[in-house]
Amino acid sequence: MPKIIIIEDDQMISEIYQKKFSDSGYEVFAVESGEQALKIARKEKVDAVISDLMMPKMDGFEVIRNLRDGTYDPGIKIIISSNLSQKEDRDKAMQLGADGFIAKSDFSPSELVAEVNRFLNQFNEQKKNQDKQESSEPILPQSGKKKILMIEDEEIFIEMFGEKLKQDGFEVVTARNGAWGVKEAFKENFDLYIIDMVMPAMGGEEMITKLKMEDQTKNIPIIVLSASVDDETIKRVEEMGVETFFIKTQTTPGEVSNKVKEIIGN
Repeated sequence: MPKIIIIEDDQMISEIYQKKFSDSGYEVFAVESGEQALKIARKEKVDAVISDLMMPKMDGFEVIRNLRDGTYDPGIKIIISSNLSQKEDRDKAMQLGADGFIAKSDFSPSELVAEVNRFLNQFNEQKKNQDKQESSEPILPQSGKKKILMIEDEEIFIEMFGEKLKQDGFEVVTARNGAWGVKEAFKENFDLYIIDMVMPAMGGEEMITKLKMEDQTKNIPIIVLSASVDDETIKRVEEMGVETFFIKTQTTPGEVSNKVKEIIGN
C-alpha cells in the first residue's frame, strides 16, 4: 500500500482528498502545514508528498527545499497541486526538486487521484528500467578504477556522458539533486566531480563553494557541465577553481571522457 502525505490547509478539501486517496488504496497522512509533513517524512517511509504552494508559515517552495536538502529520503516524490499555475511557479518548483506539478483548478478530486497514480506509475517504471539495466551490466572488479561523482538530474545526459565514462573504465556514481550530491561527496572518496550548474535543491555555485571549503574535498578536481550559462557566471565559477567548463549541447561524451583522462588519468 503506497503511503502519501497530503499538505492542505483547507479542512474541507483535505477531507475530500483523504477519502478519495484512501478509497484508491493509499495510506494517507493528511496535515495542515509543511512543518507537520516534514515530521512525518522523518519517521515514515512515504512514497510521495502532495503539497499546495500557498500555505501559512511554510509555503510549498520551502517544503520542497527541506525535502531536498539531503537529510530526507531522496526517493520521496514531490507533487505540487496548486492554483498557482503560472510558468514561473512551475519552473521554480521543478528547479527546487519537485517531480510533478498539477494545476488544482484543472482537476476534480477523482481526477487528481488518477493523475497522481499516473505520476507514481511512471516513476516506478523508470526505477524498474534503471534497476533492470544495472542488474544486466557485467559486474567488474572496482579496485583500481578512478571514481567520479556526477551531479546531474537529466536522465539523457546521465546516459550520454555517464555511460561513455563507464565504457572508458571509470566508476561513475550519480546524484540527481545538488544537496544529495554534496552529501555523497562528503560521504565517499572520489577522484573527480562533474557538476551541472542548474540543479534541484542546490545550485552549482553553492555546491562548488561547499566542496572547496572542506579539507576532504577542496582539492578534488571539478568539471562543470551545463546547458547554458552566461559569460559572467562562467568567469566567476572558473575563478572558484574548477578545472574546465563544458556546454552540454556543444560537447560530445568523448570530449568529456578525454578531459577526465587528462586530469586524473585512467
